[in-house]
Amino acid sequence: MACLRLPAALALLPRPAGRTKTPFSKPLVSNPRFTSSLVASTTRFRWEDVMQVSHEDDDRRDLRGYFHKIRVCNRGHESKTEFVPFVIEDQVVGFIHKGFVDHLKEFPGVFTCLFGNGDHRFDDGRVTLHESLSTPVERTRAVAGVIQSLGELIPGIRSEHYPVTSSFGVPSFFSLERAAAPYFGIKAYGVHMNGYVEINGQKFLWIGKRSQMKPTYPGMLDHLVAGGLPHGISCKENLIKECEEEAGIPRSISDSATSVGAISYMDIDGFRYKRDVLFCYDLKLPADFIPNNEDGEVDSFRLIPVDDVANIIRRTEFFKPNCTIVIIDFLFRHGYISPDDCGYLKLLQSLRSGDCS
Repeated sequence: MACLRLPAALALLPRPAGRTKTPFSKPLVSNPRFTSSLVASTTRFRWEDVMQVSHEDDDRRDLRGYFHKIRVCNRGHESKTEFVPFVIEDQVVGFIHKGFVDHLKEFPGVFTCLFGNGDHRFDDGRVTLHESLSTPVERTRAVAGVIQSLGELIPGIRSEHYPVTSSFGVPSFFSLERAAAPYFGIKAYGVHMNGYVEINGQKFLWIGKRSQMKPTYPGMLDHLVAGGLPHGISCKENLIKECEEEAGIPRSISDSATSVGAISYMDIDGFRYKRDVLFCYDLKLPADFIPNNEDGEVDSFRLIPVDDVANIIRRTEFFKPNCTIVIIDFLFRHGYISPDDCGYLKLLQSLRSGDCS
């Protein structure tokens, strides 16, 4: 690293002298191969802590740290039997926990809960909307009223709506408050972008540290740009908007971002059933570009060698979980993970553990 001549504004934190252990509070990976102490998502950490871990000796061919990150995003599959299908116009659009269904039964003018009705397609029952709600506008308004009435049962209301569909690109049945999406088990789509720089033949990733004021994963690490895909906007336009808001990247640069595929995961936690599909983008940035957050959601940025980012992912819990999968996908595509690594194909397949449709 000492031989790299970076612009002064992009200078990286210095490499610590010798191999030292970071004094974090508790280990989060049980595999004894990982000897460093790691940090919990609720514990504050500094960039200095991040960079120190990134430089510790590690076997980059050992993929077990990556597998752990993918398992974190795909919890609770043994609980799938606790959910019933959410059906609109004979199409399954989501899955709702039976315990949450009990709350929806209090709104018979909006939700119809059918159990034991002899429909062999849905032996354990299903939930649908009342037949009087026949248009997307009527459904959106009625369900929004229920969500408001449920109050703290659905925390973090954002007044941002996701389309409710059976698959991507088909007409939506109605729009649903983003915070409620996992409680109805609908597919949620997002755009995630890795912004990278090449200097003297070496690749670096811009990494953001989330604001401590964020309601989700405060203070954790992120790749450069990410955002959910709201109703009524294309993936590329949403990405361009997020580039401007999150990193101050003008359209003249972000318009060249390249679509590189999609990843998916399914995560069950209590009443929440997340079925997420993330459309991935790469953007090669000018070496002298410095991101600047415009919406207050990012505390700061650092430009970090890709090898070091990979080490951070393998060894710590610093990153927001779903961002690790997007970066692992980047590592595959840019040759940092190779077919000679044990578990290559299994890891590659696991990046699409959810219903990618």
